[in-house]
Amino acid sequence: MPISPSSSAQAAREVVARRLRDLRKSAGLTVTELASQCGWHHAKTSRIENARTAPTATDIRLWCGVTGAQDQVDDLIAQSLHAESMYTEWRTQLRNGLTALQGSEPRLFRDTRAFRVYSSSLVPGLLQTEGYAAGVLGISAAFRELPVDDSAEAARARVDRSAVVHQPGHTFVFVVEEAALRYQVCGAEAMSAQLGYLLTAGALPQVSLGIIPMDAPQRTHWPRETFHIYDDRLVSVELVSARVKINQPSEIALYFKAFEQLRSMAVYGVEARALVLRAIEALH
Repeated sequence: MPISPSSSAQAAREVVARRLRDLRKSAGLTVTELASQCGWHHAKTSRIENARTAPTATDIRLWCGVTGAQDQVDDLIAQSLHAESMYTEWRTQLRNGLTALQGSEPRLFRDTRAFRVYSSSLVPGLLQTEGYAAGVLGISAAFRELPVDDSAEAARARVDRSAVVHQPGHTFVFVVEEAALRYQVCGAEAMSAQLGYLLTAGALPQVSLGIIPMDAPQRTHWPRETFHIYDDRLVSVELVSARVKINQPSEIALYFKAFEQLRSMAVYGVEARALVLRAIEALH
């Protein structure tokens, strides 16, 4: 069972904090002495060493300067930036609006060869139609209380990004809970169009679409948080408050294990199409 994804980011922060604390102790400085030489309050030193506050690049340069560890500056800054990038609150990611977010990681989508996506609540973003995406993003804009609702533009940008599904050199394995086909996050017409598109996209040779029936017997996994696996190097997990990126091999392995177990409960082909058609019929 995957551990809480936020713990991975916190663990990365703690590694940086521990290295800084060791540098201070090796230099024979107390918390107060280091703070005095760096020109800040001793409470800041404690917050950094206990991983409650992330050090800035300037903080790390000063810290290494007073402890005589200038040779570790670049490595510590890189490690700290990496730790902070693992856990990014949605409010930070949405500063420039929903549309900008859709194109924020072009290299990730371009360079990934094998996409694995599990979704318990929504049609996966890479399979969303514009009408459905507008509904999802509109709900997000309202929940986040964004000053400008650009969900319509963002929906178009999401569909443009999804063109990767039709580009050569990529494979896609989607596992979706049947319940996700029933949640009406947009109007009935848009919802019907979305479900119809699933029938088309699921038939593409590069796409495997599995649906876990709501009445699947003896589940080996309950519905999980939505997560994406990019090749074997990155897992992205969507929480209410943030998106967490995981690249620790041991944790990636756990998500692979969870994905395979979830995938084994899904139905494919004719059986999956029947579940989609049943959801379409329920709209009328």
